[in-house]
Amino acid sequence: MCSYKDAEAFRQSKTILLEMGNFFQVQDDFLDCFGNPEVTGKVGTDIQDNKCSWLAVVAMQRANVEQKQIMIDCYGKEDPAKVERVKELYKELGLPSTYAIFEEESYNMIKTHIQQTSRGVPHQTFLQILNKIYQRDS
Repeated sequence: MCSYKDAEAFRQSKTILLEMGNFFQVQDDFLDCFGNPEVTGKVGTDIQDNKCSWLAVVAMQRANVEQKQIMIDCYGKEDPAKVERVKELYKELGLPSTYAIFEEESYNMIKTHIQQTSRGVPHQTFLQILNKIYQRDS
């Protein structure tokens, strides 16, 4: 694909790959917080590290004034109790179910985009990649 000759095939491929990249990043953010460290192979630290994760952004969008204050007081802190409070807030805001909906909708959207492409775009390769990352747990 590095020496592409069909600009439309390149554009379609780029769009699909960017969608997959976003999908993968949101999964990574979710697994950092809610994944099983024995499966993921790492202990998540996005909350302590003050990362601008999908969970943090959606939480701030949904939070009321009191909940935003909890984020301000607890997010980016090393204190395990504060980290746990952020995780509790994520659950209170329904982020695990929001993520499940996002995952399903994103998968279906990307799959549709792959199926709608033309001009030599490698459908089977893209579908294999998508199926590999869909509902991953590590």
